[in-house]
This record gives sequence, structure tokens and C-alpha cells, in this order.
Amino acid sequence: MQYFVHESSYIDNDVKIGEGTKVWHFSHIHSGAEIGEKCSIGQNVNVSNNVKIGNGVKVQNNVSVYEGVELEDYVFCGPSMVFTNDLTPRSKYPKGSAAYKRTLVKYGASIGANATIVCGNTIGSWAMIASGAVVTKDVPDYALMAGVPAKQIGWVCECGLPLKKDYHCKECDRSYELREHSLTQIK
Repeated sequence: MQYFVHESSYIDNDVKIGEGTKVWHFSHIHSGAEIGEKCSIGQNVNVSNNVKIGNGVKVQNNVSVYEGVELEDYVFCGPSMVFTNDLTPRSKYPKGSAAYKRTLVKYGASIGANATIVCGNTIGSWAMIASGAVVTKDVPDYALMAGVPAKQIGWVCECGLPLKKDYHCKECDRSYELREHSLTQIK
């Protein structure tokens, strides 16, 4: 097993880390966490108990991936973005992991710096969440979301560029079709 963990980081027992993954300064990976291959776990990142992170994921500095969150392959989490796992937290009345709301970030989705993802929602494949947005509901595949609360302001190509009304990306030549409020790649 070949991966890199900076000497200032702490990895609990019973953690799986894939080949080629790098865990940078002052990070903590908790028991039961699984991190795929070729991931980058930035400085001051917390990966909580039983979190599953896919292959090729980039978690930038100052992000906490709490229990109940799952990141599929090639997800990007921008600096200081926030996940939650409890809709009604009380310090005096902790609920424990059985009550955490699940959050799923699907294949290839990107979440901008300082965005907040309220728990219990799914971010669709290749969706793009703008910096500072607050996601309070499910996000469709390829959706471009911005604002507080986040609203869909368009569609985005797999390569990351916003799509025009013809749903064709002039940068990478991919084409899409809008079907029943969802985007499907056709070329």
C-alpha cells in the first residue's frame, strides 16, 4: 500500500487509504473511514468515522467531511466548504450517528470555496456549486447552483464550463439534451 501521510497528520486505526493518495498537514482521518486511490486530502482536513471517499477526490484545506457524508469518485471540495449531518443539533441532546442525515455527492461534482451543503441532500453528477452557495435541496446532474439558498442558474458541462442554450460546449465539443428538467450527454 503506497500512500503519503504528512508527519503532522493523524490516522486512526481501521482506516483504508488507497494507493497514490496524499494526506497533507494537520489532518485527521477517523476510524472506519475509507479513502480511495489518488486522492488529495488538504491541510487541516477532518474525515470523520465511517466516511467513504471515492477515487480521485480532492478535498481542499479546512474541510470537515462528517459522518453521514459520502463522496463518489472525482468529487472536488473547495477550501473551507462545509458539510452538516444534523438538521437540529443541540449540544445538550446529542443524537448520535444513527440520527445523522445522509449526504451524497455524486461522481465528478464540484463544490466551491465556502459553500455549505445542508445534510440530507444529494448533489448530482458533474453538478457545480458556486463559492458561498448554501445548498438546501437535491441538485440535478450537471446543474449550476449559486446563491443563498442555492438556486439553479444554468447547466454546466462535464469539463466545468457553463453551457449556453444550445447545450453544446465549444471548449470540449460535448453536447447535451434537456429532457424533463434534467440534462443528458448525447455526444
